[in-house]
Amino acid sequence: MSRFNQPLGGNDMPRFGGPATFMRLPAQETAEGLDACFVGIPMDIGTSNRPGTRLGPRQIRDESRMLRPYNMATRAAPFDSLQIADIGDVPINTFDLKKSVDIITGHYRGILAHGAIPLTLGGDHTLTWPILRAIKERHGPVALIHVDAHADINEHMFGETVAHGCPFRRAWEDGCLINEKVFQIGLRGTGYAPADFDWGRERGWTVVQAEECWHKSLTPLMAEIRDRIGDAPVYLSYDIDSLDPGFAPGTGTVEPGGLTTIQALEIVRGCAGLNLVGCDLVEVSPPYDPTGNTALIAANLLYEMLCALPGVTRG
Repeated sequence: MSRFNQPLGGNDMPRFGGPATFMRLPAQETAEGLDACFVGIPMDIGTSNRPGTRLGPRQIRDESRMLRPYNMATRAAPFDSLQIADIGDVPINTFDLKKSVDIITGHYRGILAHGAIPLTLGGDHTLTWPILRAIKERHGPVALIHVDAHADINEHMFGETVAHGCPFRRAWEDGCLINEKVFQIGLRGTGYAPADFDWGRERGWTVVQAEECWHKSLTPLMAEIRDRIGDAPVYLSYDIDSLDPGFAPGTGTVEPGGLTTIQALEIVRGCAGLNLVGCDLVEVSPPYDPTGNTALIAANLLYEMLCALPGVTRG
């Protein structure tokens, strides 16, 4: 018997049964003894348009039940070399966004104190800023790969500085980022002014708009990103609305002309070899996709993030 936790297999329990954890993994209350953990942040109080991301973590877990432990494409076998569990959800204050931000930072301090790498099921994109605050305390400023339709660098929204359109402005202000190692991929749509995308460029960030990704493989881009990041600690933040709404309609702020699921896999798989210290998958809003496909894609991308972590064996 393996000394590492294993997902519950489909021959031991039908896929529609078993525990409601990510990949039907064992659950535990803390990250003690873990190399990596799945953790949910059921929050949508930072959204500006359609709500529902508070329901994202639960449905992502549900749709993860079809995932199997071995990655046939990359030959990654994460459950052969890492101790992994689902540690449940962060107990946010659903009536107070600013309190929730501090709750998230405190919760992730505890995860990181155990040396575990957090893989986060969102939740709206506000949550990345408080996670990055905790990451900085342990690892210092980090490189960032941010995949999204939107830059999320607003100075404020409706006069508020905490919202899902502001996390990377706040993270930059808090000194969480290595400017020359920040990459934003998939940005598109309409805006108010060139600064919507150029603010990051002015700080040394690399912005790859969606139009630059059309009709091509992103494997070469990821090779360039790996070379430029080197051995720096890096955080991956993946907004599901980076995908074209034909693939992922279940989100709050859809934009046409987005990435394909193949390109999404190329991006996440292209992170293998980097010093990943944390990842998140945000903005899944189940009410807007009754098929469950958006959450299913999210679950697969989170599994691919797990497969890209340092220390994962490849057969």
